[in-house]
Amino acid sequence: MTEFLSEAIGTFVLILFGCGLNAGLSLNKSFSNKNGNSWSVGTLGWGLAVTLGVYAGKYSGAHINPAVTIGLLSSGEIELFKALEYIAGQCLGAFVACFLVYIHYLPHWSKTEDKKVKLGVFATSPSILSKWSNLNSELIGAFILLFGLKFIGINDFAQGLNPIIVGALVCAIGISLGGTTGYAINPVRDFIPRVSHFILPNKGKGDSNFKYSWVPIIGPIVGGILGVNIYEYLFENTVSLYLYISLSIFFVVTALSIIENKN
Repeated sequence: MTEFLSEAIGTFVLILFGCGLNAGLSLNKSFSNKNGNSWSVGTLGWGLAVTLGVYAGKYSGAHINPAVTIGLLSSGEIELFKALEYIAGQCLGAFVACFLVYIHYLPHWSKTEDKKVKLGVFATSPSILSKWSNLNSELIGAFILLFGLKFIGINDFAQGLNPIIVGALVCAIGISLGGTTGYAINPVRDFIPRVSHFILPNKGKGDSNFKYSWVPIIGPIVGGILGVNIYEYLFENTVSLYLYISLSIFFVVTALSIIENKN
């Protein structure tokens, strides 16, 4: 087992269960597409997807998220070439998972006419389009994720329990903060499925909305760096240039968000 393969498998599990959940809850003629609070079911399902992905990617430490990998890179906990290997594995695993979700629900695509639903199986979209607020939502969500992961790492749990706690953290983020953008908080979770939506044949699927795709890439990366370095500053008395840069970006984005929504 290599770390590349471990990250690929862990991310594969995450995206297979996560995007599979989206498909089941939203595509027409699916038995799991029933009236009810699909958001609560979705957040719980994504939390379980993360938990199982962490178990599956245990060999490499189960980053299964470039925001985690880059955040730890900024604090010196992983080397650059190793980080690139992790991210490459994450991308591969995500794409294979998207292909299997597409194949699994193959008869249902033609029964679903709504283009937004088809895109929503794979990629996130904002509930209200407001680019700086959307960016801040992803930044804050990823900040909480990485800050929380650092806390989880210093606590002693029963053997094998950590992935469940991580899944609970993601579930809490989704329920509390996810309603604005769909809480990608993971560049690979959004961009690779979005590319899959673009590539895979699906009649009437519509646009893949790449003009929004930068938000769930930049936001989680900056938020992840900020979360790790705020933790390092508060509990390890370590200050790095990454802390100043990510904190400055947060303040600038917050100011732009306020200006954007002042009326």
